[in-house]
Amino acid sequence: MTQVLDKPLEPATPPSPAQRTARHRALLQWIAIHSLGIAAALFFALPFVFVLLTSLMSDSQALSRDLIPHTWEWGNYATVFDTPGFLAWWKNTLIYAGLGTVLTVVSSLPVAYALAKFRFRGRNLALMLVISMMMLPPQVIVIPMYLFWAKQLDLSGTLWPLIIPMAFGDAFSIFLLRQFLTTIPDEYLDAARVDGCGDLRTLLKVVLPMARPGIAAVALFQFFYAWNDYFGPQIYASENPGAWTLSYGLESFKGAHHTDWNLTMAATVLVMAPVILVFFFAQKAFVEGVTLTGVKG
Repeated sequence: MTQVLDKPLEPATPPSPAQRTARHRALLQWIAIHSLGIAAALFFALPFVFVLLTSLMSDSQALSRDLIPHTWEWGNYATVFDTPGFLAWWKNTLIYAGLGTVLTVVSSLPVAYALAKFRFRGRNLALMLVISMMMLPPQVIVIPMYLFWAKQLDLSGTLWPLIIPMAFGDAFSIFLLRQFLTTIPDEYLDAARVDGCGDLRTLLKVVLPMARPGIAAVALFQFFYAWNDYFGPQIYASENPGAWTLSYGLESFKGAHHTDWNLTMAATVLVMAPVILVFFFAQKAFVEGVTLTGVKG
Protein backbone atom coordinates (compact mmCIF):
# COMPACT_ATOMS: atom_id res chain seq x y z
CA MET A 1 0.00 0.00 0.00
CA THR A 2 2.88 2.35 0.90
CA GLN A 3 4.52 1.75 -2.42
CA VAL A 4 1.32 2.60 -4.23
CA LEU A 5 0.89 5.85 -2.30
CA ASP A 6 4.52 6.86 -2.74
CA LYS A 7 4.43 6.27 -6.46
CA PRO A 8 4.66 9.66 -8.24
CA LEU A 9 1.67 10.67 -10.28
CA GLU A 10 2.18 10.53 -14.00
CA PRO A 11 1.74 13.87 -15.78
CA ALA A 12 -1.49 14.26 -17.71
CA THR A 13 -1.17 13.50 -21.37
CA PRO A 14 -1.62 16.73 -23.36
CA PRO A 15 -4.34 16.65 -25.99
CA SER A 16 -3.25 15.68 -29.44
CA PRO A 17 -3.52 18.10 -32.38
CA ALA A 18 -6.52 16.13 -33.65
CA GLN A 19 -8.30 16.51 -30.29
CA ARG A 20 -7.58 20.25 -30.17
CA THR A 21 -8.90 20.62 -33.69
CA ALA A 22 -12.06 18.71 -32.78
CA ARG A 23 -12.66 20.89 -29.70
CA HIS A 24 -12.06 24.05 -31.70
CA ARG A 25 -14.46 22.87 -34.39
CA ALA A 26 -17.11 21.97 -31.78
CA LEU A 27 -16.78 25.46 -30.22
CA LEU A 28 -17.20 27.13 -33.61
CA GLN A 29 -20.23 24.98 -34.35
CA TRP A 30 -21.79 25.91 -31.01
CA ILE A 31 -21.21 29.61 -31.68
CA ALA A 32 -22.66 29.30 -35.19
CA ILE A 33 -25.77 27.48 -33.95
CA HIS A 34 -26.39 29.96 -31.14
CA SER A 35 -25.22 33.09 -32.98
CA LEU A 36 -28.68 34.64 -33.12
CA GLY A 37 -29.23 33.97 -29.43
CA ILE A 38 -25.84 35.42 -28.53
CA ALA A 39 -26.52 38.52 -30.63
CA ALA A 40 -29.95 38.98 -29.03
CA ALA A 41 -28.49 38.52 -25.54
CA LEU A 42 -25.84 41.17 -26.20
CA PHE A 43 -28.45 43.49 -27.71
CA PHE A 44 -30.51 43.38 -24.49
CA ALA A 45 -27.64 43.14 -22.00
CA LEU A 46 -25.30 45.87 -23.24
CA PRO A 47 -27.66 48.80 -22.46
CA PHE A 48 -28.06 47.55 -18.89
CA VAL A 49 -24.27 47.14 -18.57
CA PHE A 50 -23.84 50.72 -19.83
CA VAL A 51 -26.35 52.02 -17.27
CA LEU A 52 -24.67 50.06 -14.48
CA LEU A 53 -21.17 51.31 -15.35
CA THR A 54 -22.36 54.91 -15.69
CA SER A 55 -24.02 54.71 -12.27
CA LEU A 56 -20.60 54.01 -10.73
CA MET A 57 -18.82 56.97 -12.35
CA SER A 58 -18.08 60.40 -10.95
CA ASP A 59 -20.03 63.47 -12.09
CA SER A 60 -17.37 64.62 -14.54
CA GLN A 61 -16.64 61.19 -16.00
CA ALA A 62 -20.33 60.46 -16.61
CA LEU A 63 -20.33 63.30 -19.15
CA SER A 64 -17.25 61.98 -20.94
CA ARG A 65 -16.81 59.24 -23.54
CA ASP A 66 -15.28 56.82 -21.04
CA LEU A 67 -17.05 53.49 -20.68
CA ILE A 68 -15.20 52.12 -17.65
CA PRO A 69 -15.22 54.04 -14.34
CA HIS A 70 -11.83 55.37 -13.24
CA THR A 71 -12.96 55.10 -9.63
CA TRP A 72 -15.92 53.03 -8.52
CA GLU A 73 -18.30 55.52 -6.90
CA TRP A 74 -20.52 53.23 -4.80
CA GLY A 75 -21.60 56.27 -2.84
CA ASN A 76 -23.88 57.26 -5.73
CA TYR A 77 -26.41 54.70 -4.54
CA ALA A 78 -26.29 56.06 -1.00
CA THR A 79 -26.91 59.54 -2.42
CA VAL A 80 -29.97 58.27 -4.30
CA PHE A 81 -31.38 56.61 -1.18
CA ASP A 82 -30.86 59.83 0.77
CA THR A 83 -33.00 61.74 -1.75
CA PRO A 84 -36.15 63.00 0.01
CA GLY A 85 -39.11 60.80 -0.91
CA PHE A 86 -37.17 57.97 -2.56
CA LEU A 87 -37.91 55.43 0.19
CA ALA A 88 -41.57 56.51 0.14
CA TRP A 89 -41.65 55.83 -3.61
CA TRP A 90 -40.28 52.35 -2.90
CA LYS A 91 -42.96 51.71 -0.29
CA ASN A 92 -45.77 52.94 -2.52
CA THR A 93 -44.54 50.84 -5.44
CA LEU A 94 -44.32 47.72 -3.29
CA ILE A 95 -47.85 48.27 -2.00
CA TYR A 96 -49.20 48.95 -5.48
CA ALA A 97 -47.42 46.03 -7.16
CA GLY A 98 -47.74 43.52 -4.31
CA LEU A 99 -51.33 44.16 -3.29
CA GLY A 100 -52.45 44.61 -6.87
CA THR A 101 -50.88 41.29 -7.90
CA VAL A 102 -52.56 39.39 -5.06
CA LEU A 103 -55.96 40.93 -5.77
CA THR A 104 -55.66 40.23 -9.50
CA VAL A 105 -54.79 36.56 -9.02
CA VAL A 106 -57.45 35.96 -6.36
CA SER A 107 -60.21 37.62 -8.40
CA SER A 108 -59.23 36.28 -11.83
CA LEU A 109 -58.72 32.61 -10.97
CA PRO A 110 -62.39 31.76 -10.13
CA VAL A 111 -63.61 33.49 -13.30
CA ALA A 112 -61.06 31.66 -15.43
CA TYR A 113 -62.00 28.38 -13.74
CA ALA A 114 -65.68 28.92 -14.56
CA LEU A 115 -64.96 29.81 -18.18
CA ALA A 116 -62.65 26.81 -18.61
CA LYS A 117 -64.53 24.02 -16.82
CA PHE A 118 -68.20 24.97 -16.39
CA ARG A 119 -70.84 24.45 -19.07
CA PHE A 120 -73.48 27.17 -18.96
CA ARG A 121 -75.49 29.24 -21.36
CA GLY A 122 -73.65 32.36 -22.45
CA ARG A 123 -70.17 31.06 -21.69
CA ASN A 124 -68.86 31.83 -25.17
CA LEU A 125 -70.41 35.30 -24.99
CA ALA A 126 -68.72 35.92 -21.65
CA LEU A 127 -65.39 34.81 -23.11
CA MET A 128 -65.87 37.16 -26.05
CA LEU A 129 -66.52 40.02 -23.63
CA VAL A 130 -63.30 39.24 -21.80
CA ILE A 131 -61.35 39.24 -25.08
CA SER A 132 -63.06 42.49 -26.09
CA MET A 133 -61.94 44.13 -22.85
CA MET A 134 -58.36 43.17 -23.71
CA MET A 135 -58.68 45.22 -26.91
CA LEU A 136 -59.93 48.33 -25.09
CA PRO A 137 -57.06 50.76 -24.32
CA PRO A 138 -57.24 52.19 -20.79
CA GLN A 139 -56.83 55.71 -22.21
CA VAL A 140 -60.30 55.44 -23.76
CA ILE A 141 -62.09 55.39 -20.40
CA VAL A 142 -59.61 57.42 -18.36
CA ILE A 143 -61.76 60.57 -18.19
CA PRO A 144 -64.97 58.99 -16.84
CA MET A 145 -62.95 56.78 -14.51
CA TYR A 146 -61.02 59.76 -13.16
CA LEU A 147 -64.24 61.71 -12.59
CA PHE A 148 -65.70 58.71 -10.75
CA TRP A 149 -62.73 58.17 -8.45
CA ALA A 150 -61.89 61.85 -7.93
CA LYS A 151 -65.34 63.48 -7.77
CA GLN A 152 -67.57 60.72 -6.48
CA LEU A 153 -65.22 58.87 -4.10
CA ASP A 154 -62.66 61.65 -3.46
CA LEU A 155 -59.67 59.29 -3.88
CA SER A 156 -57.51 61.48 -6.09
CA GLY A 157 -53.96 61.85 -4.83
CA THR A 158 -53.84 58.18 -3.79
CA LEU A 159 -53.09 54.85 -5.44
CA TRP A 160 -56.43 53.28 -4.43
CA PRO A 161 -58.07 54.05 -7.82
CA LEU A 162 -55.39 51.78 -9.31
CA ILE A 163 -55.49 49.03 -6.66
CA ILE A 164 -59.22 48.61 -6.01
CA PRO A 165 -60.18 47.72 -9.63
CA MET A 166 -57.75 44.81 -9.49
CA ALA A 167 -60.04 43.15 -6.95
CA PHE A 168 -62.61 42.70 -9.74
CA GLY A 169 -60.37 40.76 -12.13
CA ASP A 170 -58.26 41.61 -15.14
CA ALA A 171 -59.21 40.61 -18.69
CA PHE A 172 -55.73 39.52 -19.74
CA SER A 173 -55.19 37.54 -16.52
CA ILE A 174 -58.56 35.83 -16.86
CA PHE A 175 -57.87 34.86 -20.47
CA LEU A 176 -54.35 33.59 -19.72
CA LEU A 177 -55.53 31.52 -16.74
CA ARG A 178 -58.49 30.18 -18.70
CA GLN A 179 -56.16 29.00 -21.47
CA PHE A 180 -53.95 27.26 -18.92
CA LEU A 181 -56.85 25.62 -17.06
CA THR A 182 -58.10 24.03 -20.26
CA THR A 183 -54.91 21.91 -20.23
CA ILE A 184 -55.98 20.27 -16.93
CA PRO A 185 -57.86 17.00 -17.71
CA ASP A 186 -61.49 16.96 -16.59
CA GLU A 187 -60.96 13.50 -15.05
CA TYR A 188 -59.18 15.07 -12.07
CA LEU A 189 -62.16 17.33 -11.39
CA ASP A 190 -64.64 14.47 -11.82
CA ALA A 191 -62.69 12.35 -9.35
CA ALA A 192 -62.74 15.17 -6.82
CA ARG A 193 -66.51 15.58 -7.19
CA VAL A 194 -67.01 11.83 -6.75
CA ASP A 195 -65.11 12.10 -3.46
CA GLY A 196 -67.59 14.76 -2.34
CA CYS A 197 -65.69 17.97 -3.13
CA GLY A 198 -67.73 20.99 -4.07
CA ASP A 199 -66.71 23.48 -6.72
CA LEU A 200 -64.80 25.71 -4.29
CA ARG A 201 -62.95 22.82 -2.66
CA THR A 202 -62.15 21.35 -6.08
CA LEU A 203 -60.70 24.70 -7.10
CA LEU A 204 -58.57 25.00 -3.97
CA LYS A 205 -57.48 21.38 -3.54
CA VAL A 206 -57.17 20.15 -7.13
CA VAL A 207 -57.02 23.01 -9.62
CA LEU A 208 -54.90 25.44 -7.62
CA PRO A 209 -51.88 23.12 -7.11
CA MET A 210 -51.95 22.06 -10.78
CA ALA A 211 -52.28 25.63 -12.02
CA ARG A 212 -49.22 27.03 -10.23
CA PRO A 213 -47.21 27.71 -13.42
CA GLY A 214 -50.13 29.62 -14.95
CA ILE A 215 -50.70 31.54 -11.72
CA ALA A 216 -46.98 32.37 -11.55
CA ALA A 217 -47.08 33.71 -15.12
CA VAL A 218 -50.12 35.88 -14.38
CA ALA A 219 -48.61 37.13 -11.13
CA LEU A 220 -45.36 38.10 -12.85
CA PHE A 221 -47.15 39.86 -15.69
CA GLN A 222 -49.25 41.85 -13.22
CA PHE A 223 -46.30 42.62 -10.94
CA PHE A 224 -44.20 43.88 -13.85
CA TYR A 225 -47.09 46.00 -15.11
CA ALA A 226 -47.74 47.62 -11.74
CA TRP A 227 -44.05 48.13 -10.97
CA ASN A 228 -43.42 49.90 -14.29
CA ASP A 229 -46.77 51.70 -14.51
CA TYR A 230 -46.30 55.39 -15.21
CA PHE A 231 -49.63 56.37 -16.74
CA GLY A 232 -51.81 55.42 -13.76
CA PRO A 233 -49.79 57.19 -11.03
CA GLN A 234 -49.49 60.23 -13.27
CA ILE A 235 -53.28 60.47 -13.55
CA TYR A 236 -54.29 59.78 -9.96
CA ALA A 237 -51.26 60.50 -7.72
CA SER A 238 -49.40 63.35 -9.43
CA GLU A 239 -50.87 65.99 -7.11
CA ASN A 240 -49.58 64.19 -3.99
CA PRO A 241 -45.80 63.54 -3.89
CA GLY A 242 -46.33 61.24 -0.91
CA ALA A 243 -48.21 58.80 -3.16
CA TRP A 244 -45.75 58.73 -6.03
CA THR A 245 -44.33 55.44 -7.27
CA LEU A 246 -40.79 54.75 -8.47
CA SER A 247 -41.67 55.07 -12.15
CA TYR A 248 -43.26 58.49 -11.67
CA GLY A 249 -40.77 59.65 -9.04
CA LEU A 250 -37.87 58.73 -11.31
CA GLU A 251 -39.05 61.36 -13.78
CA SER A 252 -38.96 63.98 -11.01
CA PHE A 253 -35.55 62.73 -9.91
CA LYS A 254 -34.26 63.04 -13.48
CA GLY A 255 -35.54 66.61 -13.68
CA ALA A 256 -33.78 67.54 -10.43
CA HIS A 257 -30.50 65.86 -11.47
CA HIS A 258 -30.58 66.39 -15.23
CA THR A 259 -26.81 66.98 -15.36
CA ASP A 260 -25.90 64.29 -12.80
CA TRP A 261 -26.18 61.32 -15.14
CA ASN A 262 -24.36 59.05 -12.70
CA LEU A 263 -27.07 59.62 -10.07
CA THR A 264 -29.83 59.27 -12.63
CA MET A 265 -28.39 55.95 -13.79
CA ALA A 266 -27.99 54.77 -10.18
CA ALA A 267 -31.66 55.51 -9.53
CA THR A 268 -32.55 53.67 -12.75
CA VAL A 269 -30.60 50.60 -11.62
CA LEU A 270 -32.40 50.62 -8.27
CA VAL A 271 -35.76 50.74 -10.06
CA MET A 272 -34.90 47.93 -12.48
CA ALA A 273 -33.09 45.60 -10.06
CA PRO A 274 -36.15 44.15 -8.24
CA VAL A 275 -37.90 43.30 -11.52
CA ILE A 276 -34.79 41.62 -12.91
CA LEU A 277 -34.28 39.60 -9.71
CA VAL A 278 -37.92 38.48 -9.57
CA PHE A 279 -37.84 37.35 -13.18
CA PHE A 280 -34.47 35.63 -12.73
CA PHE A 281 -35.69 33.47 -9.85
CA ALA A 282 -39.16 32.81 -11.31
CA GLN A 283 -38.33 32.45 -15.00
CA LYS A 284 -38.81 28.66 -15.05
CA ALA A 285 -42.39 28.86 -13.77
CA PHE A 286 -43.04 31.91 -15.95
CA VAL A 287 -41.91 30.22 -19.17
CA GLU A 288 -43.76 27.01 -18.32
CA GLY A 289 -46.97 28.88 -17.58
CA VAL A 290 -46.85 30.95 -20.76
CA THR A 291 -45.95 27.93 -22.91
CA LEU A 292 -48.73 25.68 -21.63
CA THR A 293 -51.41 28.32 -22.19
CA GLY A 294 -51.18 27.58 -25.91
CA VAL A 295 -51.42 23.78 -25.54
CA LYS A 296 -54.83 22.16 -25.46
CA GLY A 297 -54.61 19.10 -23.15
